[in-house]
Amino acid sequence: MSKNLVLYFSVYGSAKAVAEEIARQTGADIEEIIPVVPYDSNRANYNALASYAKKEHDENRRPEIKNEISIEEYDNIFIGYPMWWYTFPMIIYTLFDKYDFSGKTLIPFNTHMGSGDGGTYETVSQLEPNAKVLKGLPVEMSKAEKGCKKEVTEWLESLNI
Repeated sequence: MSKNLVLYFSVYGSAKAVAEEIARQTGADIEEIIPVVPYDSNRANYNALASYAKKEHDENRRPEIKNEISIEEYDNIFIGYPMWWYTFPMIIYTLFDKYDFSGKTLIPFNTHMGSGDGGTYETVSQLEPNAKVLKGLPVEMSKAEKGCKKEVTEWLESLNI
């Protein structure tokens, strides 16, 4: 039997909400990707966060991950994140730089405010050519926060894992 992990990065909680729904429905273990330097999670400061995220992106920074993540025992790894500037947050690039996902099945999911997956699922395939990458799930941010049980159920059924 395959062992599943839901691995996610979330600042405002929307990607966390989807991650928790996936873990509930699959019985997967769940782990948050925690940055060494925390991001401001106060939505009143959204513009400052957006500017900072753009600067990280433009400078191709790799924010450090605070927690050690063990992926060895897992066959299927769901990887979730919010969309920032039409791509992953840069800490997701750090994740792919730091860990070897060869031989794993990766299942991406993300939250967004209208950009869908922004091509990031294809980017996962490019960054991890020795992993199998399944169809991802983009969830609009407000839908994620209100509840996405139905979307997650239908998506999981379509994956046949």
